[in-house]
Amino acid sequence: MTIVIDSSVALKWVLNEPESEVALALRGEALIAPGFWLAEAANALWRHARLRQITASEALELYDDLADAPITSLSTEPHIRQALVLGVEINHPIYDCLYLALALHHATEVVTADRRFAAAVARSAHAGRVRLLGAEGRLSLHEP
Repeated sequence: MTIVIDSSVALKWVLNEPESEVALALRGEALIAPGFWLAEAANALWRHARLRQITASEALELYDDLADAPITSLSTEPHIRQALVLGVEINHPIYDCLYLALALHHATEVVTADRRFAAAVARSAHAGRVRLLGAEGRLSLHEP
């Protein structure tokens, strides 16, 4: 099955974070993401370097690892309108909603480590389309 993953999941492949092992297990799946996922990941690496959690050299090495990751990057343009509809519907930023729009288009789900995004979708008609990384089954409204 094809799965949409966001940059929060991909970053766990290169940063030692909680649930990194769960994220790494997804690498065996058919993974897709909007084309900007790598820019989002690079921004997070920059932030880690700026906060001196990693060096600039490490950020570049980690970026190179992500650039070689087994994710098919897809164009966002065909999905922007749907993402806007979703953003208005669930009151959430369009960038995250592009992942959801892609999942809806491909009749699959998004796996994310972003609790805020998962919670926003859990309160909508699209609750079954987003799964929090490491969560058994679907995210419930009662999950912290």
